[in-house]
Amino acid sequence: MDLVSLRVISNDVTRLVTFYEEVTGVPATWWTPDFAELATPSGTLALASDRTLALFGGGTDLAAPAANRSVIIEFRVADVDAEHERLAALGHEFVQPPTTMPWGNRSVLLRDPDGSLVNLFTPVTAEALARQERQEA
Repeated sequence: MDLVSLRVISNDVTRLVTFYEEVTGVPATWWTPDFAELATPSGTLALASDRTLALFGGGTDLAAPAANRSVIIEFRVADVDAEHERLAALGHEFVQPPTTMPWGNRSVLLRDPDGSLVNLFTPVTAEALARQERQEA
């Protein structure tokens, strides 16, 4: 089994896509007006309108847009401090400034327009860098 994507349901998918394109620098591929994907080398972030829920044979009770309080969407970046400066200059507000975590990643947290937490991180300790190398092997 291979995890290939995470899908976020939104009642304003255009706004959400714009946010993630700005944060990641990855252009979205729009497959329909209600569904777009941002493909990275390690996985894809799919963003879909709440109108797509009907396609799964259920109603709006399958998922609730802007209701996430349990998942953090994470992106590894080359320099988390530089990303923090870039995004702050664009007007983004942060939940947590750049902080080195006990497990060796330097991390910054912000929220997407629907309220989901987004973590940008850079491994900075020897242990975290070794863990990254093992994951990439």
